[in-house]
Amino acid sequence: MTDLPPSSAHEALAADTYRRSRGLWRVLALVAAVIAVLAMTARFAMPGQGAGDVIARVTIDGLITTNAERQALFEHLLEDDTVKAVVVAINSTGGTTAGGEELYEALRRLSDKKPTVSAINEFGASAAYMTAIGTDRIFARRLSIVGSIGVLYQHVNAGKLLDTIGIDLDKVASGPLKAEPDNDEPLEGAARVSLNELVQDSFTWFVDIVAERRDMPRPAALALADGRIVTGRVALDAGLIDAIGGELEAIDWLVKEREVPEKLAVVDVWPQPEDGFGWAGRLLGGSARAALGLSPDGPVVLDGLVSLWQFGPKP
Repeated sequence: MTDLPPSSAHEALAADTYRRSRGLWRVLALVAAVIAVLAMTARFAMPGQGAGDVIARVTIDGLITTNAERQALFEHLLEDDTVKAVVVAINSTGGTTAGGEELYEALRRLSDKKPTVSAINEFGASAAYMTAIGTDRIFARRLSIVGSIGVLYQHVNAGKLLDTIGIDLDKVASGPLKAEPDNDEPLEGAARVSLNELVQDSFTWFVDIVAERRDMPRPAALALADGRIVTGRVALDAGLIDAIGGELEAIDWLVKEREVPEKLAVVDVWPQPEDGFGWAGRLLGGSARAALGLSPDGPVVLDGLVSLWQFGPKP
């Protein structure tokens, strides 16, 4: 065998390395395609399907926003005869008004067909409380934080800061209230009146459903709707919840009062379980945010009408 010149040896080595790397990328592409297909086919598969009747657990944790996948899951729960009841585990200080409304309406539709119950853990405030009253019964711990019935629109007036650093904002708008208020002006005049009407319309609906679902006169519901938060014990006395307890007590109620069979498995259906390929989407999402110089876990910016007790650190 004739020895190759150094340059030829380097070229042969480079070619071999290229072939190997190309083969590796083909394998990785195939694996990614398989994962994508499995994820699509199993996207709304109910854990425990084919294994008998179950109680489904829907966990509402953290910031509440609208979510199309969650809505699709609720439709599956409606039609799945193996799901005999739904427990909603809540630990949230709220979120957007639209997100709370979406959950409330979905749970009311679900409750028309099968029993539902909420178990508030640390927090069940604002849009999270809106979610809870969508179920047939509400449990909370004695020291859970409950309430904060209300709606807000926040505006930051950075006018003095912008003046200090020499920045002037200007715009051309189709009407006097388009994109008002500006961030370099106080919230006043027609813009404030318009936003107040927006807030009051949402607030009126929130108070109305509290009065309806908690079976209390509207003036009584309105008196509790000043944004206050209370403990679970106080919430029970005020009629905002039905009983003190957690998920065990909620399931016991389902068995005793709604004739749900005993000892059914409680299956997590939302968020989508991580025992499949959910980790892949989470990893890719975090990687994408990191590539953009953002925190893998956030932050989340809310811009608009919210029903929220607190979000993020105070300045």
